[in-house]
Amino acid sequence: MRKRGAGIAFIAISAFLISMKYISAAIFGSGVASWDEDLFNAMLSYVGNTLSNFGILSLLVGILYIAWGEYEELKSKK
Repeated sequence: MRKRGAGIAFIAISAFLISMKYISAAIFGSGVASWDEDLFNAMLSYVGNTLSNFGILSLLVGILYIAWGEYEELKSKK
């Protein structure tokens, strides 16, 4: 796999991880009779920040891989 493809894969993983935080909180609160913003924020805090942290890390790695691939492409053309 080339660097651009790996970068896109890391960005896709990042989107998956960040969305899983919200899906996990929704599943955790699926038995609740009424929803409001404070309750959902409490469920998000219960899920934690691990998924978001790994998602942001994966996003940065993906951006770096894409930039690295573009740099090598420009370097090879010169």
